Amino acid sequence: FIDMCNHDRKSPHVLTGRAEPGGMLKVVAGANIDSGEQINICYGGGVAGNDRFVQDYGFLDSFDNGEAYDIVAKQLLGKMRVMEAGSGGAMRNSDRARALESLQQTSIEEDEATLATGGLEDAVKTAIEFRLGVKR
Repeated sequence: FIDMCNHDRKSPHVLTGRAEPGGMLKVVAGANIDSGEQINICYGGGVAGNDRFVQDYGFLDSFDNGEAYDIVAKQLLGKMRVMEAGSGGAMRNSDRARALESLQQTSIEEDEATLATGGLEDAVKTAIEFRLGVKR
């Protein structure tokens, strides 16, 4: 059932529970649901950024306020803890430095030009869109 719920960062509905042997997952309605209405949930509990979405779910959150990219940028700058598998720790300085260095290998203009050429494989296009979103 859970696999049938799509992602929507604005969804009032919440997934609760634990995805482990013997654990129970349930969707708690945050608003009235009409018969036949699609039920969406916010993947990652609202604290996941596009780094997790692209790795875990294979898509980039395109929510128009850029929040999914802001989360990643804050982690890279050491202003937000990484919410990964319950660790809740800060990103290591060496990992942050490596990630920031790789972002500087191309400019925003170069990334935009690469996307504009078209004909990119889906994985390459997604990677450039991710990189561009974090830079902005």
